Amino acid sequence: MLTPEEFARRRGELIEALGPGCAAIVSASPERTRSRDVDYPYRPDTNLLYLTGFAEPESVAVLLPGRAEGPFVLFCRERDPARELWDGKRAGPEGAIAAFGADSAYPIGKLDEFMPVLLKGVDTVHYDLGHYPEFEARLGGWLKRLREQAKERNKAPVQIAALDYHLHEMRLCKGDAELDCMRRSAALAVEAHQQAIGRTRPGMHEYEIEAELIYRFKQGGATESYPSIVASGANACVLHYRDNNARMADGDLLLVDAGCELEGYASDITRTWPVGGRYSAEQRAVYEIVLQAQQAAIGAIEPGVSILDPHRAALDVITRGLRHIGLLKGELAKLVRDQACREFFMHRTSHWLGMDVHDVGDYEADGKPRALEPGMCCTVEPGIYIAPDNDNVPAAFRGIGVRIEDDVAVTPSGHEVLTDALPKDPEQIEALVGSL
Repeated sequence: MLTPEEFARRRGELIEALGPGCAAIVSASPERTRSRDVDYPYRPDTNLLYLTGFAEPESVAVLLPGRAEGPFVLFCRERDPARELWDGKRAGPEGAIAAFGADSAYPIGKLDEFMPVLLKGVDTVHYDLGHYPEFEARLGGWLKRLREQAKERNKAPVQIAALDYHLHEMRLCKGDAELDCMRRSAALAVEAHQQAIGRTRPGMHEYEIEAELIYRFKQGGATESYPSIVASGANACVLHYRDNNARMADGDLLLVDAGCELEGYASDITRTWPVGGRYSAEQRAVYEIVLQAQQAAIGAIEPGVSILDPHRAALDVITRGLRHIGLLKGELAKLVRDQACREFFMHRTSHWLGMDVHDVGDYEADGKPRALEPGMCCTVEPGIYIAPDNDNVPAAFRGIGVRIEDDVAVTPSGHEVLTDALPKDPEQIEALVGSL
């Protein structure tokens, strides 16, 4: 469980990085209309959640290093019994101070009045540029007012800087409290996948498996970290398949890419299993190549190696494997050099993982692939996708899509597979299918 002390520590680290004469502004994400008067489920802005734990819409956090009354100012909705009857309880400015550690808190309706006062004398305003255009326009208006009213040059901010440089670096390397959240998110996602595999039977629809996943996520107090991919048969060759409505047949593979969000932290798992409980010879051949590629990629993860090294390891294994089963032909070194396997493996092996499922953080530093450091977390997810209309491969291989994905944290001595409890050995998978 994340504590107020943890959020205060994060704010303190950011304030120290910004230094005197700066301010940081983090706005809540706006509510979005789904249809007429129905909104989409609200998802707080990740940066605001990371720094404050405050999850209400219509809120703005301001960090002001050196402010005499304290650096953390929070604007939020006022308490309103009539609206709370319809929409749920609000913290209000009093709760922002008592429960969330704000040094000062004001009604969100006072934002335009108070913000120019707070920014007076600030040299640089740090903001997540380009993310919320409407709020950014308001920020521009405040700065314009300050410049017009300032009789001395140093009374108005002279520049706006991107907040992401400091904040994204902080979020990229997870601390102990964050890793604990990610382990619990991963454990719940593992249980959901185990339940989905165990409930799978021919004749079911993909959405029934999706329901098993969501049910277990909700049981554990979590939500989906992204819309689940539940893709049977040739649907598994569509990388971001979303329909989840096909009837699953005996002989199909089922590729499920699903994760949950718990306390704001995401998990992201993919497994591919046979609907009828047994891989065909061709399915198993492809599956074992992907499994070996994933094992090689995970084995490459340790501090100091490049974020691209796991991908290179996976590419090598997949190229060799596809050549071995006859789907690639030619001299091995040339196939590797030409990345000939891109026809069947067209995405990267890893992405950062954290509060967002595709988490923030640069993949390059000084023009080179980023070196891994303890606390970084990423996915490892090689795959092979053989289009159903690919006439250049034997018919028995067409329409096979396989991906295997785990969540991995970099440790001081190597790595920790956060999702290691979920089986991926083909025989273990076969034994689990339809067992519940």
